[in-house]
Amino acid sequence: MSRSTRLTALAGLVVLTACSQPSAPPSQAATAPAPAGAPAAPHAFDASINAADFGELVSRLASDEFEGRAPGSPGEDKSVEYIKAQFERLGLKPGNNGSYFQTVPMVETTADETTALKLDVKGQPRELKFGTDMVVGTRTGKSEVKVDGSDLVFVGYGVNAPEQHWNDYAGVDVKGKTVVMFVNDPGFHSQDEKLFEGKRMTYYGRWTYKFEEAARQGAAAALIIHDNEGASYGWDVVKNSWSGAQFDLPAKDDPDPRLPVQGWLTGDAARRLLADLGQDLDKLYQAANKPGFKAIALPAKLSVDLKSTISEKSSRNVVAMLPGAKRPDEAIVYMAHWDHLGNHAHEADEHGAASTGTETDTIYNGAIDNATGVAGILEIAEAFSKQTPPPDRSLLFLAVTLEESGLLGSKYYVAHPSVPLDKTVAVINLDAMPVIGKARDMTVVGYGSSQLEDILKRFADSQGRVLHPEATPQDGFYFRSDHFNFAKAGVPALYAKGGDDLIDGGTNAGRQAQMDYRDHRYHKPGDEYDAGWKMDGVVQDLEALYGVGRDLAGNEQWPTWYESNAFRAAQQKLRPTSAK
Repeated sequence: MSRSTRLTALAGLVVLTACSQPSAPPSQAATAPAPAGAPAAPHAFDASINAADFGELVSRLASDEFEGRAPGSPGEDKSVEYIKAQFERLGLKPGNNGSYFQTVPMVETTADETTALKLDVKGQPRELKFGTDMVVGTRTGKSEVKVDGSDLVFVGYGVNAPEQHWNDYAGVDVKGKTVVMFVNDPGFHSQDEKLFEGKRMTYYGRWTYKFEEAARQGAAAALIIHDNEGASYGWDVVKNSWSGAQFDLPAKDDPDPRLPVQGWLTGDAARRLLADLGQDLDKLYQAANKPGFKAIALPAKLSVDLKSTISEKSSRNVVAMLPGAKRPDEAIVYMAHWDHLGNHAHEADEHGAASTGTETDTIYNGAIDNATGVAGILEIAEAFSKQTPPPDRSLLFLAVTLEESGLLGSKYYVAHPSVPLDKTVAVINLDAMPVIGKARDMTVVGYGSSQLEDILKRFADSQGRVLHPEATPQDGFYFRSDHFNFAKAGVPALYAKGGDDLIDGGTNAGRQAQMDYRDHRYHKPGDEYDAGWKMDGVVQDLEALYGVGRDLAGNEQWPTWYESNAFRAAQQKLRPTSAK
């Protein structure tokens, strides 16, 4: 899932016609994939969605051969060519103006990790070190950015939300200053259900929003105080994600405002710094969670000379089309991001690489995140390619790049779509599919959003499963995966996967398995393919998600966002007739 880039009660059900009853999904093959490293005959793929094919696809994409699938690396070339070859094997057409590839321009910025933040604290010098105390970077595309003697201002959660009657910047001018703020939303740390959406993170809680708002306010720099619960991941994830090459769209391709310098402070470094400034971190959490909070000027100045290596490059989305038999101009999109964090061999001692015997594992293979999602859309594509009768509407299969760098590949696609967005019926996103066995439930991230859930519910019912929201809505997963760019544009988007209530072990086993992944493998070299995975559950998930697309591709329905959803207005602009 994205480092950048991680939702309301269910509304009434839509009345569905007889032609949109659940279709029989493909059945699971009993064959399990061969263990990794076994002698290799060419894999014989089956038309059904099955564990053997899924395992073959994941094991290849997550192999060391693909070098962690970093954009702009040799691993990218191997990854996108492999995905293209799979689309060709299935007989899918090039999906982007006669090509399987969509070039995504990017700026690669690698910060000098000897950079230090220099602080004047009441006349006394302080220094914060990269990786240990903080991480910083720039999105300006400049090889050197200097901030000199910038006043520090604590701005609570850094939120300006008029509809919530909340403005952490009210009454303070931060132009040229350095803002310091908490991650997540007001109300999260105090567990106040009356503030924003309580423990459920809104977009205001995402670090991407906070940096954009600080830029709108004219700040020279912005620093977010990390805490495990508020961010939903540990400092090692921040450090690994912000170290080495960082990618961005060129400014001309991205209208969002940008800061000269942005980054994170560790909780311990922030606590020590604030204590030196006469402030108590715990008391600031209390103050920032109260309506009417006022920003606090801190008696310190920050200076930094940030040098970076800048390179203009490009990456690629992979796009394939199965044209519809009757309404080919209308399309359902299945998507997953192919990219991950690459090979950190040059920084093995610094950024969490795992040692095995005398060797150090420096490849971030991204097996769960997100070889599983790419394998999933390929399995679904194969089912559609063999479907009889063929779908009436087109199916677009989109493997996007630069998700780990802020959902950039999907952002670029939405700005330059192969199928016009007003002809895009729905988007179904696959990201970090669970491989922990069959579950009695399915998790819908952002549960209560659109009529796509009504369709999914019928397929889940047929499998004897129930739908429910994500267990940790405070983690903000809805804003951390690529469907979000489509949602902002108004296209109904579904992000669903297997749930926590496992047939073997129940909810405790399911949540323990997911927390074990988060704590020990997520954005770490340990996210590797394991032939011992329990893949019968993910096969059920793929069958259900295939069913949703099959249903939509075989009728004339235009699903809408529920009336209370924030993206309904965007859909009404996009398709005034279908969003009424």
